[in-house]
Amino acid sequence: MGAQAGAASRVLARAVPFPYAFELARTALVIIDMQRDFIEPGGFGASLGNDVTRLQAIVPTVAAVLEAWRGAGGFVVHTREAHRPDLSDCPPAKRLRGNPALRIGDVGTMGRLLIAGEPGTEIVAALAPRPGELVIDKPGKGAFHATPLQAELERRGIARLVFMGVTTEVCVQTTMREANDRGYDGLLVEDGTESYFPAFKAATLAMISAQGAIVGWTARSDELIAKLAR
Repeated sequence: MGAQAGAASRVLARAVPFPYAFELARTALVIIDMQRDFIEPGGFGASLGNDVTRLQAIVPTVAAVLEAWRGAGGFVVHTREAHRPDLSDCPPAKRLRGNPALRIGDVGTMGRLLIAGEPGTEIVAALAPRPGELVIDKPGKGAFHATPLQAELERRGIARLVFMGVTTEVCVQTTMREANDRGYDGLLVEDGTESYFPAFKAATLAMISAQGAIVGWTARSDELIAKLAR
């Protein structure tokens, strides 16, 4: 599915490990799980004992890229990790893992954690989806697993994916690997993603672009925004 550089291509010359070219009409911006349950106090991320302010800090950058992408007329996908109320799509191996203060489906300050339709699954207000943008509720870490994402991308002729969101080493990296296996050329916006653990983010960025973009590319938001403004 990899799009070739051509007359309509925009090239991120400073992308790692080498320049990344994309045609806006055949590229989607995929924003992973920027939802209240991971980013705000009282959500699932906080119930695991994490410092959610690390994730809150990238919201302005994600918003700036999103605004530029919308302004250029690009297609946007938002994902949310969200399970059915009866938890039939949440295997015990996932729900019972570890020793969190609250588990998936338990009641927190923003409703039941990671349950579709609850306040905590809503995307933060600064990044709220607009009409015409695709919103995918996913039961797993990857956005392709048990969702209509691939069919929706194919229907629109999408060949390349630009990623932002949280967390870098879990849902973002998993989705990028899923995309790579399906033939999509993916790029991760380095300052538009974050982890609760700085070392995990750094390691993931290195793994993605290693060995000639074995998973994909990475680039800074300022270069992407500059290319969208042309």
